[in-house]
Amino acid sequence: MSEIFVNVPVIKYEGKDSKNPFAFKFYDADRVILGKKMKEHLPFAMAWWHNLGAAGTDMFGRDTADKSFGAEKGTMEHAKKKVDAGFEFMQKLGIEYFCFHDVDLVPEADDIKETNRRLDEISDYILEKMQGTDIKCLWGTANMFSNPRFMNGAGSTNSAEVYCFAAAQIKKALDLTVKLGGRGYVFWGGREGYETLLNTDMKFEQENIARLMKMAVEYGRSIGFTGDFYIEPKPKEPMKHQYDFDAATAIGFLRQYGLDKDFKMNIEANHATLAGHTFRHELRVSAINGMLGSIDANQGDTLLGWDTDEFPSDVYEATMCMYEVIKAGGLTGGFNFDAKNRRSSNTYEDMFHGFILGMDTFALGLIKAAAIIEDGRIDDFVRERYASFESEIGKEILHGTTLQRLAAYAEKLGSTSEPASGRQEYLNGIVNSILFTEVDCPKK
Repeated sequence: MSEIFVNVPVIKYEGKDSKNPFAFKFYDADRVILGKKMKEHLPFAMAWWHNLGAAGTDMFGRDTADKSFGAEKGTMEHAKKKVDAGFEFMQKLGIEYFCFHDVDLVPEADDIKETNRRLDEISDYILEKMQGTDIKCLWGTANMFSNPRFMNGAGSTNSAEVYCFAAAQIKKALDLTVKLGGRGYVFWGGREGYETLLNTDMKFEQENIARLMKMAVEYGRSIGFTGDFYIEPKPKEPMKHQYDFDAATAIGFLRQYGLDKDFKMNIEANHATLAGHTFRHELRVSAINGMLGSIDANQGDTLLGWDTDEFPSDVYEATMCMYEVIKAGGLTGGFNFDAKNRRSSNTYEDMFHGFILGMDTFALGLIKAAAIIEDGRIDDFVRERYASFESEIGKEILHGTTLQRLAAYAEKLGSTSEPASGRQEYLNGIVNSILFTEVDCPKK
């Protein structure tokens, strides 16, 4: 097989002083940080749809990048060329995982039986390519938002026939995920929501979504899928209001319908900001509820009100992300670069520059997050801030008391002292002093 990315070498770590555009400055896969290799902290994944499919099209213009890889688009030959390109790409970057939607892999046919035949053919080809490599499937999913049949949703559709097609796609995508050894399966409700409540039975739609997810869990477990199911929250776009608005909303939904034992969150940075949250907030909400599963690593543009899916470059955000991930004990999933090159970055070389940027950004974030944890001042401050709950009355509050007992205690005090300062500026200064000085992470 001929090389596709002929102008790009295997990407290696050369250190922060390197000027080589095709080298990692911070991502050193085997470097040990807090007892684990960097690649174990950061199981990176390639998003099939963006990296091998997105060609720069936007609402105002057609493709600017050539993602044909030497084959006619819309053919099975092109589908196989994308496989060839994807595996060469991952091997040159040392990426060990990929993620996919069903219709990323093959052109969708008019008849679902033919689409499934094509999926069987391409998944056989992917399995062949996986042989002799370290490359694995992180997670799979079904695209139930692009086809016009899903204009009113998939699980939330008003059509029983469309609901059956959604079920058929989920079944096949689960089959593929198990076939390819995927660690997870994702539900992103791209059109699971509403434009107006005037034509919407919200309770009925949410119950139907839950029914579909329960059937997916039952089927997945029956065919040997042992991984996590994920919900990927997003508040809007393409629908005006989507039911999986944010992590808290999705977690409440899962608990209401008894799905919380099988599902975790797949948190995307750009979706967090669209919901009016920080990336870190969504990670913390997921973690404290025992549902932090996987991450779509990207970032948005704060000046634009839509999902821009940019490669992550903000080291501060990456540091805060890794702080949350380390504190939570890591992920069951990984870091999928659900990111695409800008429309004007339209060459094969730009594809690699995007991933080098993202991998280096998260590697540096990992190094700095570990340094913050090793420094200890922030954790010490947080413990001290809540120290009053270690007093006699504080322990009573935590371990069981009555409203009358607390009211009597307050009357005995007569008045209360001011709570301790939150010292936000002091804490921000600690983070800055670690981020922007030559602080290295001790190896263990």
